[in-house]
Amino acid sequence: MRTAIPFLAFLLLAAQKDPRAPGPEYFSSQVLPVLHKANCEGCHSGGGVAAGTRLRFPEGELSKDEWTRFGLSMHTLVNRADPGQSVLLHKPTKRVAHSGGQRIAPGSADEAVLRTWVDYLVSNTKPGDKFEIAERRGVAKPVLRRLTNTQYNNTVRDLLGDDTRMAEQFPPEDFVNGFRNQFQSQSVSPMLAEAYASGAEKLAKSAFRGGDTRGLVPCKDTTPACGGKFIRDFGKKAFRRPLAANEEARYLKLWVLGGAQMVVEGMLQSPNFLLRTENGAEPAWRPFETASRLSYALWNSMPDAELFRAAAAGELASTAGVEKQARRMLRDARARSTVDEFTTEWMRFDRLMGAVKERASFPMYTPELAVAMTEETRKLVEHLVWNNQNFMELYSADYAFVSTTLAKLYGVPEPGTEFAKVKLPDETERAGVLGQALFLAATAKPAETSPTARGLFVREQFLCQEVPQPPPGVNANLPLNTKERPMTNRERLAVHLSNDSCASCHTLIDPIGFGFEKFDAVGQRREKLKITFTPERKDKGKPETVALDFDTSGHIAGAPNSAFRSPRELGTILAGNKQCQECVVKQLFRYYQGRMEKAGDAAVIRRSFEDFQKSGYHFQELMVSLLKWSVFPPES
Repeated sequence: MRTAIPFLAFLLLAAQKDPRAPGPEYFSSQVLPVLHKANCEGCHSGGGVAAGTRLRFPEGELSKDEWTRFGLSMHTLVNRADPGQSVLLHKPTKRVAHSGGQRIAPGSADEAVLRTWVDYLVSNTKPGDKFEIAERRGVAKPVLRRLTNTQYNNTVRDLLGDDTRMAEQFPPEDFVNGFRNQFQSQSVSPMLAEAYASGAEKLAKSAFRGGDTRGLVPCKDTTPACGGKFIRDFGKKAFRRPLAANEEARYLKLWVLGGAQMVVEGMLQSPNFLLRTENGAEPAWRPFETASRLSYALWNSMPDAELFRAAAAGELASTAGVEKQARRMLRDARARSTVDEFTTEWMRFDRLMGAVKERASFPMYTPELAVAMTEETRKLVEHLVWNNQNFMELYSADYAFVSTTLAKLYGVPEPGTEFAKVKLPDETERAGVLGQALFLAATAKPAETSPTARGLFVREQFLCQEVPQPPPGVNANLPLNTKERPMTNRERLAVHLSNDSCASCHTLIDPIGFGFEKFDAVGQRREKLKITFTPERKDKGKPETVALDFDTSGHIAGAPNSAFRSPRELGTILAGNKQCQECVVKQLFRYYQGRMEKAGDAAVIRRSFEDFQKSGYHFQELMVSLLKWSVFPPES
């Protein structure tokens, strides 16, 4: 049924309609500022929750002409028979259902500007017109990335044979874009610089304590010739490329002053050791930069001898050469450790390990149980990756790898051995990571669940969608439960829907979280919400408990056919959802590249997703594909 514009609003809109006859430039000068003010691109962009709709903002820096072509492409959102009924007007004003809420006030001057553009599109475009914007690949720029604490430890281990994990004493790293290795958070603070200096001194001293017991120096004398050979050999490993002549001369002076120990200490403090360069200015070093890209992506450590050899021999100058080395490296145990690190960060194990649960309500929750929760997730990922299973079973698997304590929490038979694979009965309604205690407990409060946090995690981590931040100063408090009016979380969260500034986000995330309400704050299944009311004074009566039924109906706003009532049903939906499948690709891209994807990365993401899909969603194939196409971006 067509929604009519209220008569008074229609008169106001007609009166405010921009009287100027616009040209195509009207979009960038008048319409685009209105859309920016309404933050339409926050949802209708590559990473937004409405990325799959007909309106999608282009990414990257656009010229005025390109913005105009984008504005003209909006003719697909216009009702040519009745322009006043166009979705381009009715969606942002919420005259029809709009997941993003009301972004433009009905009858306002901003809507008048939009209506003027609608009329222009009706008069100046035809239904079959296409206004394409060329893909913006851009030019690969030099990128400097600091070794993460994990990479520092692994590199020192492989370089010096030192496994003391010195970097665990360094300042902790922050999560940005969901990971700890993003380059925009990798500045070197004075505290970190001091830690690097102290660490280098201790590592160098340890390496030569009692003599060269690790065989680092290839000769036994202290001559410049011996020093030069040591500096070239060790320096190539430490800097992950051959040394320049002036660098060799500089470290030879240190050799004369303090021997091999001083050289090692100096190199471990050098930016050439602590930083990794990609697409650097020196062409002769490019093959070695490629070798480092492979080794730090797959091993979180420096290249091995075979990778150095392949770089020197020019074997990394083609996609075939990169793929050959990547497949070899996947057979190394270090690749498993890196996948584990990726899983730990993507699934935010840290949130669970730092979580506190109310002891009186959840006496079974202990630090040991929290560790078991993370281990269950780790085991599922290991099974899918290294046994070449369909990785989308991460969401839909009807089996789990549980410990004895987790089996009790889930109400399933105990495994024959700890973390053995067990079948999840249908009545558990669990499936994949969505039914795991890790996800359910990490997205809950100390004493109760949080549909909002659970829905937000699904949007951000599993669909790679950016949900706009709440407006400043918003009141996030929910109505308190009282004995006179006990409420479920769904009823309490309804308060957000009465405020347009809150509803625009909560309608995107809360309906997802409601589907998990039968699982409490530690991931234990429950049939009803039990609320206990304790009198303020003992002589005023006994505690009373009320039990409320759940409405676990949920859906993913903006995704067709996405209604569900349990983690298992949602897992099946996500496993077959293209945006979820592409999100796996994007998450690994962010981890490998140390940054968010940009418009110029579209071809890499697309080609890698195609390879992932053709392989039957085998994660090892995705790892190889992303590395191959990141080093040699495809043309289309």
